[in-house]
Amino acid sequence: MSAIIRKIVTVVEETQMEMGRQVSPPTRRAAAIAVIENPFAGKYVEDLSPLIAIGEELGELLSKRAVAALGIDGAKAHSYGKAAAVGENGELEHAAAILHPKMGAPVRKVLGKGAALIPSSKKRSGPGTTLDIPLGHKDAAFVRSHFDGMEVQVNDAPRANEIMVAVAVTDSGRPLPRVGGLTVAEIKGEDGLR
Repeated sequence: MSAIIRKIVTVVEETQMEMGRQVSPPTRRAAAIAVIENPFAGKYVEDLSPLIAIGEELGELLSKRAVAALGIDGAKAHSYGKAAAVGENGELEHAAAILHPKMGAPVRKVLGKGAALIPSSKKRSGPGTTLDIPLGHKDAAFVRSHFDGMEVQVNDAPRANEIMVAVAVTDSGRPLPRVGGLTVAEIKGEDGLR
């Protein structure tokens, strides 16, 4: 089963100044969001494998769109995250089926690596809801400068029988990071932690 997509929205955020200080180079994050039909809205279904397949499909599509929006090669991406919101006739397990079993592999392929877990969030809500996409460094979860998040919204989604799915990618950490911890230069990228 392929996703039936009603719309795709891509958002790019670039921070050039923070607290009166220039951010150089600017920090940039992009999110690609797909609003899809929920094939299981309004009914309990034991086998969610069609949604798992949709997650794999959307992992590739959305990560490619987010990387393209930043105008970088996927290997140059720093952080990633994913999120989904099901409409009122869906259940959280529908979002989990899309986000977890198979979405990560195609995202990592587009980015050339990704040793760390991809942070995620899910919720049930209605049109205009805000998705809070958690972000973390793709190769080392302990890089504090990359503990972040991105808020996105599609004004008319998710409708009751839809799922809104997002993948976010960054080309940097937070603007002006200064809380210590493992630095990007110290990453080994072997265990997903350091």
